Amino acid sequence: MSGVIRHIIVRGKVQGVGYRAWIEGEAVARGLAGWARNRKDGTVEAVLSGSESDVAALIEKCRHGPGMAHVTAVDNEPAGEDMLNLRTPGERFSILPTI
Repeated sequence: MSGVIRHIIVRGKVQGVGYRAWIEGEAVARGLAGWARNRKDGTVEAVLSGSESDVAALIEKCRHGPGMAHVTAVDNEPAGEDMLNLRTPGERFSILPTI
């Protein structure tokens, strides 16, 4: 697979504002693969895979998110195929259950 895989944790007011659906739409529009889920600590976690420029552009947009979100930080680190493969088999991008 060419490109990069990044694991992000988005902090702030990011649950209850449509953040997961927003990131899914943004990822699909860029042709990215991955997944997103809420975490019980109030953050949104996501894995994004695709071209380095497209992944970087989406991570930058994640610093703002959808209209009702208030993002205070985006943690961003490299990830591997094992993280990407948590998505639902057969789906390019998945919304996963809260952990």
